[in-house]
Amino acid sequence: MVWISLVALYGILKGVREILKKKALSRNTVMEVLLMYTLLSFLILLPTAPKAGGLKPEAYAAIFAKSFVIFLAWLCSFHALSCMPVSLYGILDMSRVVFSTLLGVFIIHEKMTIPGTIGLVLVCTGLYALSGLKNREKEETTIVVSSEKKDEETSETASQPETREQRIWKRLTATTAGVVILAFLSSFFNAVSGTMDKVLMKDMNETQLQFWYMLFLVLLYIGYTIMMGTRIRLKGMFTNQYVWLLSVAFIIADRALFIANRDPASRVTIMTLLKQSGVICTIIGGRIFFREKHIKYKLCCAALVIAGIVIAVIPFS
Repeated sequence: MVWISLVALYGILKGVREILKKKALSRNTVMEVLLMYTLLSFLILLPTAPKAGGLKPEAYAAIFAKSFVIFLAWLCSFHALSCMPVSLYGILDMSRVVFSTLLGVFIIHEKMTIPGTIGLVLVCTGLYALSGLKNREKEETTIVVSSEKKDEETSETASQPETREQRIWKRLTATTAGVVILAFLSSFFNAVSGTMDKVLMKDMNETQLQFWYMLFLVLLYIGYTIMMGTRIRLKGMFTNQYVWLLSVAFIIADRALFIANRDPASRVTIMTLLKQSGVICTIIGGRIFFREKHIKYKLCCAALVIAGIVIAVIPFS
């Protein structure tokens, strides 16, 4: 089916985006990347503005709610990703399978098939197997990255006092447990957003949803930056080529996902499993671009997840 191919494309681009995020965060702060990322993505969509109108007031409110959920998800995910290996983050992010499946069953009232249940069990098994890796990776997650960031902050902003935002996020990412919790929170918020997409696409098209969702997201991040007194280096934002690539990949992936959601045959529970195919990209990319460790073990965990995806999707092929 076409919707399966579109969601698989989204999954692959999702994995590529995690690598681009990590590369972008090596040059700029989280908020600099988020601001530029959302702004560029919105500018790409700006030509579609004439086709984005015609919605009812309650539809705009619903889209704003989705934007707020993603606003929270991205704050958590970008801060978590800045403090851990991209390969580990990619696997932790697969926990959204559990959240999305529960939301799909209880909110949209989708029925779990036997292949879908087997697939979910395999995906959860892969995630559980990963838990044995967390302690072995402590030294290459928060502690190392935090020390590097402190060195950079000391050299660049030694004479400037910490902002309220810096104090808050420094506390949240001070321990490995805190970083992992942020990754799981991001997965939960993304699962909520994915469930909302299926509901929202019943009353609007992908152009309307994508345009207003990105506009609200830009406004939310600008408002957050002003309220929190975040320091932004404009020159560094515009010269980070990874943010530009990230924006293009994001727009293509989201458009594919929204079109898939419009298909009445598509199901949130199966789509969520398909999205996890991007974990292979994050694991291989983590090894190639960041020289991350324990790749064979991570690939074995990912293999369980991929097997679960294949089993769950077979009835729809």
